[in-house]
Amino acid sequence: MVTGDREVREQAAIVNSGAGSSVDPQEIARFSALSGEWWDPAGAFAPLHRMSHARMAFIREALAMLGADNPTAFRPFAGMRVLDVGCGGGLLCEPLARLGATVTGIDASEQAIAAARAHAALSGLDVTFKRTAAETLLEGLANGDDKPFDAVVASEVIEHVTDPGAFLATLSQLARPGGIVVLTTLNRSAKSMVVAKVLAEYVLRVLPAGTHDWRKFLTPDELAALMDEAGLRVEMERGIGYSISRDRFELSDDMSVNYALAGRRDG
Repeated sequence: MVTGDREVREQAAIVNSGAGSSVDPQEIARFSALSGEWWDPAGAFAPLHRMSHARMAFIREALAMLGADNPTAFRPFAGMRVLDVGCGGGLLCEPLARLGATVTGIDASEQAIAAARAHAALSGLDVTFKRTAAETLLEGLANGDDKPFDAVVASEVIEHVTDPGAFLATLSQLARPGGIVVLTTLNRSAKSMVVAKVLAEYVLRVLPAGTHDWRKFLTPDELAALMDEAGLRVEMERGIGYSISRDRFELSDDMSVNYALAGRRDG
Protein backbone atom coordinates (compact mmCIF):
# COMPACT_ATOMS: atom_id res chain seq x y z
CA MET A 1 0.00 0.00 0.00
CA VAL A 2 1.32 3.43 -0.97
CA THR A 3 0.85 6.04 1.74
CA GLY A 4 2.46 9.15 3.19
CA ASP A 5 4.69 11.48 1.17
CA ARG A 6 4.82 9.24 -1.90
CA GLU A 7 1.04 9.06 -2.10
CA VAL A 8 0.75 12.85 -1.77
CA ARG A 9 3.28 13.31 -4.59
CA GLU A 10 1.34 10.93 -6.83
CA GLN A 11 -1.93 12.73 -6.14
CA ALA A 12 -0.23 16.06 -6.87
CA ALA A 13 0.79 14.69 -10.26
CA ILE A 14 -2.86 13.91 -11.01
CA VAL A 15 -3.83 17.41 -9.88
CA ASN A 16 -1.26 18.97 -12.19
CA SER A 17 -2.33 16.78 -15.11
CA GLY A 18 -5.79 18.34 -15.26
CA ALA A 19 -6.43 22.06 -15.76
CA GLY A 20 -7.86 23.58 -12.60
CA SER A 21 -8.21 20.26 -10.82
CA SER A 22 -10.05 20.43 -7.49
CA VAL A 23 -8.46 17.22 -6.18
CA ASP A 24 -6.93 17.69 -2.72
CA PRO A 25 -3.81 15.46 -2.49
CA GLN A 26 -3.93 15.33 1.30
CA GLU A 27 -7.57 14.18 1.25
CA ILE A 28 -6.84 11.46 -1.32
CA ALA A 29 -3.82 10.24 0.64
CA ARG A 30 -5.98 9.94 3.77
CA PHE A 31 -8.55 7.78 1.99
CA SER A 32 -5.86 5.76 0.19
CA ALA A 33 -4.49 4.66 3.55
CA LEU A 34 -7.90 3.10 4.30
CA SER A 35 -8.45 1.45 0.92
CA GLY A 36 -8.12 -2.08 2.27
CA GLU A 37 -11.39 -1.48 4.15
CA TRP A 38 -13.63 -0.37 1.28
CA TRP A 39 -15.64 -3.59 1.20
CA ASP A 40 -15.58 -4.29 4.93
CA PRO A 41 -19.10 -3.42 6.16
CA ALA A 42 -17.70 -3.02 9.68
CA GLY A 43 -14.60 -1.07 8.64
CA ALA A 44 -13.78 2.60 8.10
CA PHE A 45 -16.43 2.94 5.39
CA ALA A 46 -19.22 1.29 7.38
CA PRO A 47 -21.38 4.47 7.26
CA LEU A 48 -21.28 4.43 3.46
CA HIS A 49 -22.34 0.80 3.42
CA ARG A 50 -25.24 1.58 5.74
CA MET A 51 -26.26 4.57 3.61
CA SER A 52 -26.02 2.71 0.30
CA HIS A 53 -29.71 1.75 0.25
CA ALA A 54 -30.83 5.37 0.65
CA ARG A 55 -28.21 6.72 -1.75
CA MET A 56 -29.25 4.24 -4.43
CA ALA A 57 -32.94 5.00 -3.84
CA PHE A 58 -32.27 8.67 -4.57
CA ILE A 59 -30.09 7.89 -7.58
CA ARG A 60 -32.81 5.65 -9.02
CA GLU A 61 -35.38 8.42 -8.61
CA ALA A 62 -33.02 10.93 -10.21
CA LEU A 63 -32.15 8.72 -13.17
CA ALA A 64 -35.84 7.99 -13.65
CA MET A 65 -36.12 11.64 -14.77
CA LEU A 66 -34.35 10.47 -17.92
CA GLY A 67 -37.22 8.08 -18.51
CA ALA A 68 -35.06 5.00 -18.08
CA ASP A 69 -36.28 3.41 -14.85
CA ASN A 70 -38.99 0.80 -15.26
CA PRO A 71 -39.55 -0.61 -11.74
CA THR A 72 -40.58 -3.99 -13.18
CA ALA A 73 -37.55 -4.30 -15.47
CA PHE A 74 -34.65 -6.51 -14.42
CA ARG A 75 -32.09 -4.06 -15.86
CA PRO A 76 -33.96 -0.72 -15.97
CA PHE A 77 -30.89 1.37 -16.84
CA ALA A 78 -29.73 -0.70 -19.81
CA GLY A 79 -28.20 1.58 -22.42
CA MET A 80 -27.54 4.41 -19.96
CA ARG A 81 -23.97 5.66 -19.48
CA VAL A 82 -23.24 6.65 -15.87
CA LEU A 83 -20.08 8.22 -14.42
CA ASP A 84 -19.29 7.89 -10.69
CA VAL A 85 -16.80 10.62 -9.72
CA GLY A 86 -14.79 9.85 -6.59
CA CYS A 87 -16.03 6.27 -6.77
CA GLY A 88 -13.71 4.94 -4.05
CA GLY A 89 -13.97 1.16 -3.92
CA GLY A 90 -16.98 1.11 -6.25
CA LEU A 91 -19.77 0.86 -3.67
CA LEU A 92 -22.25 2.61 -6.00
CA CYS A 93 -20.73 1.46 -9.30
CA GLU A 94 -21.64 -2.16 -8.67
CA PRO A 95 -25.39 -1.73 -8.00
CA LEU A 96 -25.63 0.67 -10.96
CA ALA A 97 -24.01 -1.96 -13.17
CA ARG A 98 -26.39 -4.63 -11.86
CA LEU A 99 -29.27 -2.36 -12.88
CA GLY A 100 -27.95 -2.39 -16.44
CA ALA A 101 -26.04 0.90 -16.68
CA THR A 102 -22.72 1.13 -18.48
CA VAL A 103 -20.66 2.45 -15.58
CA THR A 104 -17.35 4.28 -15.41
CA GLY A 105 -15.87 4.95 -11.97
CA ILE A 106 -13.01 7.40 -11.47
CA ASP A 107 -10.94 8.22 -8.40
CA ALA A 108 -7.58 9.87 -7.79
CA SER A 109 -6.52 7.11 -5.40
CA GLU A 110 -4.61 4.21 -6.92
CA GLN A 111 -5.50 2.01 -3.96
CA ALA A 112 -9.22 2.74 -4.18
CA ILE A 113 -9.28 1.96 -7.91
CA ALA A 114 -7.39 -1.29 -7.31
CA ALA A 115 -9.92 -2.31 -4.65
CA ALA A 116 -12.80 -1.40 -6.95
CA ARG A 117 -11.43 -3.40 -9.87
CA ALA A 118 -10.73 -6.45 -7.73
CA HIS A 119 -14.17 -6.50 -6.12
CA ALA A 120 -16.03 -5.92 -9.40
CA ALA A 121 -14.09 -8.80 -10.96
CA LEU A 122 -15.01 -11.08 -8.05
CA SER A 123 -18.63 -10.01 -8.49
CA GLY A 124 -18.55 -10.76 -12.21
CA LEU A 125 -19.42 -7.17 -13.13
CA ASP A 126 -18.15 -5.23 -16.14
CA VAL A 127 -17.28 -1.76 -14.79
CA THR A 128 -14.62 0.58 -16.19
CA PHE A 129 -12.41 2.06 -13.48
CA LYS A 130 -9.88 4.82 -14.12
CA ARG A 131 -7.42 6.49 -11.80
CA THR A 132 -7.88 10.09 -12.86
CA ALA A 133 -9.46 13.42 -11.92
CA ALA A 134 -12.77 14.70 -13.29
CA GLU A 135 -10.98 17.63 -14.93
CA THR A 136 -8.59 15.31 -16.76
CA LEU A 137 -11.50 13.21 -17.98
CA LEU A 138 -13.18 16.37 -19.25
CA GLU A 139 -10.04 17.23 -21.23
CA GLY A 140 -10.34 13.82 -22.86
CA LEU A 141 -13.93 14.58 -23.85
CA ALA A 142 -12.79 17.84 -25.40
CA ASN A 143 -10.20 15.92 -27.41
CA GLY A 144 -12.82 13.46 -28.63
CA ASP A 145 -11.50 10.56 -26.54
CA ASP A 146 -14.95 9.93 -25.08
CA LYS A 147 -18.43 11.44 -25.02
CA PRO A 148 -20.55 13.01 -22.26
CA PHE A 149 -22.50 10.80 -19.88
CA ASP A 150 -26.25 10.47 -19.39
CA ALA A 151 -25.76 10.80 -15.64
CA VAL A 152 -22.91 11.87 -13.36
CA VAL A 153 -22.84 10.89 -9.68
CA ALA A 154 -20.60 12.41 -7.00
CA SER A 155 -21.56 10.93 -3.64
CA GLU A 156 -19.89 12.21 -0.46
CA VAL A 157 -17.22 13.92 -2.57
CA ILE A 158 -17.85 17.65 -2.85
CA GLU A 159 -17.04 18.24 0.84
CA HIS A 160 -13.51 17.02 0.11
CA VAL A 161 -12.61 19.09 -2.99
CA THR A 162 -10.64 22.33 -3.04
CA ASP A 163 -13.04 24.36 -5.23
CA PRO A 164 -16.69 23.22 -5.14
CA GLY A 165 -17.80 25.71 -7.82
CA ALA A 166 -15.16 24.61 -10.31
CA PHE A 167 -15.83 20.98 -9.47
CA LEU A 168 -19.56 21.39 -10.21
CA ALA A 169 -18.78 23.15 -13.49
CA THR A 170 -16.71 20.13 -14.49
CA LEU A 171 -19.45 17.67 -13.48
CA SER A 172 -21.95 19.68 -15.51
CA GLN A 173 -19.80 19.50 -18.63
CA LEU A 174 -19.23 15.76 -18.16
CA ALA A 175 -23.01 15.27 -18.45
CA ARG A 176 -24.70 15.49 -21.81
CA PRO A 177 -27.17 18.34 -22.41
CA GLY A 178 -30.33 17.33 -20.59
CA GLY A 179 -28.37 14.82 -18.52
CA ILE A 180 -28.53 14.45 -14.75
CA VAL A 181 -25.93 15.26 -12.06
CA VAL A 182 -26.52 13.69 -8.62
CA LEU A 183 -24.77 14.81 -5.44
CA THR A 184 -24.99 13.60 -1.87
CA THR A 185 -23.17 15.43 0.90
CA LEU A 186 -23.39 16.88 4.43
CA ASN A 187 -25.10 20.08 5.53
CA ARG A 188 -23.10 22.69 7.44
CA SER A 189 -25.45 22.86 10.40
CA ALA A 190 -25.18 22.68 14.17
CA LYS A 191 -26.77 19.23 14.03
CA SER A 192 -24.22 17.95 11.50
CA MET A 193 -21.40 19.24 13.68
CA VAL A 194 -22.69 17.13 16.57
CA VAL A 195 -23.82 14.04 14.63
CA ALA A 196 -21.42 13.78 11.68
CA LYS A 197 -18.31 15.21 13.26
CA VAL A 198 -18.19 14.93 17.06
CA LEU A 199 -20.27 11.77 17.57
CA ALA A 200 -19.23 9.89 14.42
CA GLU A 201 -15.49 10.63 14.62
CA TYR A 202 -14.70 11.10 18.32
CA VAL A 203 -17.41 9.46 20.43
CA LEU A 204 -18.79 6.48 18.51
CA ARG A 205 -15.70 6.34 16.25
CA VAL A 206 -17.63 4.97 13.28
CA LEU A 207 -15.43 7.24 11.12
CA PRO A 208 -11.69 7.83 11.43
CA ALA A 209 -10.89 11.12 13.18
CA GLY A 210 -10.26 13.86 10.66
CA THR A 211 -12.47 12.36 7.94
CA HIS A 212 -14.44 15.59 7.59
CA ASP A 213 -13.77 19.30 7.89
CA TRP A 214 -17.13 20.75 8.99
CA ARG A 215 -16.16 24.13 7.57
CA LYS A 216 -16.13 22.65 4.06
CA PHE A 217 -19.73 21.38 4.27
CA LEU A 218 -22.23 23.21 2.06
CA THR A 219 -25.79 24.07 3.01
CA PRO A 220 -28.46 22.92 0.54
CA ASP A 221 -29.03 26.53 -0.53
CA GLU A 222 -25.31 27.07 -1.12
CA LEU A 223 -25.00 23.87 -3.15
CA ALA A 224 -28.12 24.67 -5.17
CA ALA A 225 -26.73 28.13 -5.97
CA LEU A 226 -23.40 26.67 -7.12
CA MET A 227 -25.23 24.10 -9.24
CA ASP A 228 -27.25 26.88 -10.86
CA GLU A 229 -24.03 28.74 -11.68
CA ALA A 230 -22.72 25.55 -13.28
CA GLY A 231 -25.78 25.28 -15.52
CA LEU A 232 -27.53 22.61 -13.47
CA ARG A 233 -31.23 23.13 -12.71
CA VAL A 234 -32.07 21.45 -9.39
CA GLU A 235 -35.10 19.18 -9.85
CA MET A 236 -34.89 16.91 -6.80
CA GLU A 237 -33.81 17.32 -3.19
CA ARG A 238 -34.12 14.92 -0.27
CA GLY A 239 -32.66 14.37 3.14
CA ILE A 240 -30.99 11.11 4.16
CA GLY A 241 -31.82 10.24 7.75
CA TYR A 242 -31.48 7.34 10.12
CA SER A 243 -34.67 5.48 11.06
CA ILE A 244 -34.37 4.04 14.56
CA SER A 245 -37.43 1.81 14.12
CA ARG A 246 -36.11 0.28 10.90
CA ASP A 247 -32.42 0.53 11.90
CA ARG A 248 -31.37 1.88 8.53
CA PHE A 249 -30.85 5.11 6.59
CA GLU A 250 -33.79 6.26 4.47
CA LEU A 251 -34.79 9.20 2.30
CA SER A 252 -36.64 11.85 4.28
CA ASP A 253 -37.60 15.52 4.30
CA ASP A 254 -34.95 16.29 6.95
CA MET A 255 -31.90 17.78 5.19
CA SER A 256 -30.20 18.98 8.38
CA VAL A 257 -27.35 16.42 8.25
CA ASN A 258 -27.07 14.29 5.10
CA TYR A 259 -28.88 15.32 1.95
CA ALA A 260 -29.01 14.77 -1.81
CA LEU A 261 -29.63 17.06 -4.78
CA ALA A 262 -30.14 16.20 -8.44
CA GLY A 263 -29.85 18.73 -11.23
CA ARG A 264 -30.46 18.61 -14.96
CA ARG A 265 -27.87 20.11 -17.27
CA ASP A 266 -29.20 22.97 -19.37
CA GLY A 267 -29.91 22.15 -22.98
